[in-house]
Amino acid sequence: MSELECREFVEQVTAFLEGALSPEAEQDFIDHLALCDGCGRYLEQMRQTAQALTGLPADALPGDARSALLNAFRTRR
Repeated sequence: MSELECREFVEQVTAFLEGALSPEAEQDFIDHLALCDGCGRYLEQMRQTAQALTGLPADALPGDARSALLNAFRTRR
């Protein structure tokens, strides 16, 4: 078993919510969640955000705003 760091946890949240983690990675994720309240809050916030955005159409943002956001996410480190 490897210990998952908070940074890695955050990077894996979307995959976890989509059921896309390997069984081993999912277990590491759950093990970390049991030990880290901050990551538990973050996961819950992401669940609530995803649920709130579910009904929005994909083209709800103007093209230039969408492009700017996508570019910001791609270049963020």
